[in-house]
Amino acid sequence: MDSAEERAPELRTLQQKVEYMVEKTFPGQKISGRFFADLVKERGGSLSHSYFSNILAGKVTQPSEDILKALGLGFGVDWRFFKEESEVVDDVVAGLQFLAMRRTGEISGVAGRGLDEDGLPPELLQFALSLLEESKGQPPGRSAPQPGASDGGGTPGEPEA
Repeated sequence: MDSAEERAPELRTLQQKVEYMVEKTFPGQKISGRFFADLVKERGGSLSHSYFSNILAGKVTQPSEDILKALGLGFGVDWRFFKEESEVVDDVVAGLQFLAMRRTGEISGVAGRGLDEDGLPPELLQFALSLLEESKGQPPGRSAPQPGASDGGGTPGEPEA
């Protein structure tokens, strides 16, 4: 895999970040502003469908922190991803690439290497446990439902193609 190309696409503007998240969160699907606004609402946030559409059109470049938090809720990522000069962009991109590789079968498991007497760091252990839960068919806590689903409870995993 060419990590230079896949690792950090051009994600400088809010529009680029939101377009990237739509593409990675809902691969191969067209989502409406209304669908996304409803998704944010289901998750406890507030975002109008027209405001979301304006973000995608590049008409909104400096949204409030509340809007950034709503975007984070809708996409299930750290809201700071959407801030200018965000420090979490690389982490979010890497996580999405990992999930895409899991979905396509390129990655089927995780192995710890180079462990010392302390074992796995707590963060890595928690991550591994979350993958295990996901693979058992339990819905991940922050995954996005598929478009058209009435609530998050109806789509516990990615649909089989």
